Amino acid sequence: MGGQGSAARLTALFLAIATFGVLVGSSPAAADDYPDRPITLVIPLPPGGTNDIMARSVADKMSAALGQRIVVESRNAGGSGTVGTRQVAHATPDGYTIILGYTSTLATGPNLYKNVGYDPRKDFAPIGLIASAPALLLVHKDLPVHSVGELIALMKSAKQPYQVGTPGIGTVNYLASVLFAQQAGVKVEQIPEKGSNPLISDMMGGFVKVGFNPIPVSRAALDGGYIRALAVTSQKHSTLLPQLPTLAESGLPGFDATLNYGLLAPAGTPRPIIERLNKELRAALATDEVRQRIINEGGEPEPTTPEQHAAVIDREETKWSAVIRAAGIALND
Repeated sequence: MGGQGSAARLTALFLAIATFGVLVGSSPAAADDYPDRPITLVIPLPPGGTNDIMARSVADKMSAALGQRIVVESRNAGGSGTVGTRQVAHATPDGYTIILGYTSTLATGPNLYKNVGYDPRKDFAPIGLIASAPALLLVHKDLPVHSVGELIALMKSAKQPYQVGTPGIGTVNYLASVLFAQQAGVKVEQIPEKGSNPLISDMMGGFVKVGFNPIPVSRAALDGGYIRALAVTSQKHSTLLPQLPTLAESGLPGFDATLNYGLLAPAGTPRPIIERLNKELRAALATDEVRQRIINEGGEPEPTTPEQHAAVIDREETKWSAVIRAAGIALND
């Protein structure tokens, strides 16, 4: 019996050593081998837009530094990107599936759709921001206003709610117009277009006199003198349009309606992997090539830590959920 007891104890010891070895192998040290195969970076929208440009602007540089290709994969799954975002939220948290998250999927979408299927705070591990991108408050060239204050005065003197065009219901530019009306104390009639280009076309033709639209798609009409920009929607000046004031310094203190773009992984992704990806993301954003590409797209490079990225997500969701509730915007299915 004694021999059997010794053998049992010895077997238990070997099992304990083996278990310890497994634990060590899955500890942060295992991340030293990451990555050993290509990484998929999901863009939950069709290719060709600003989201696509933001993702690709950093993907190539990060691929070179990581020694493995980052494969950019667009998924036009609907729901303003929330469907594709939900898919990644439930992916294996091993660092080989990450996503481009932005304001519409992490802050506004969860408050505009009834069942997005993920919690932006709990179901993702933020890696870091890429950039922020403001919109412009625009007016038709013949509208007799040259400042935000003059526009607000004109709106307040109007007998009917003033028409304001946006790229579509639920977009951040749409919500920027809602926030503008709330803070300026004016009544507006939303004119949601089917995108940024249709809005610019209607503004150039004078069918819409006031609008909120991204910088890149507005540049040609601005340069041609068809429309004027009164302010940017961010709290800091645009690098592309440095002389243009912000809405915050034009009579609406604290006004901020920007799109924030960043990389995220599914919750549970090992911290060493998150730190490695953050390191290479920040290195990419430090290069002149990447910074200029982002600036040309109307954005501002925003290198952050994972914790700072998480704080931005929390702040944006809190802000936009309050705006949406105050405006009584109905939820979509």
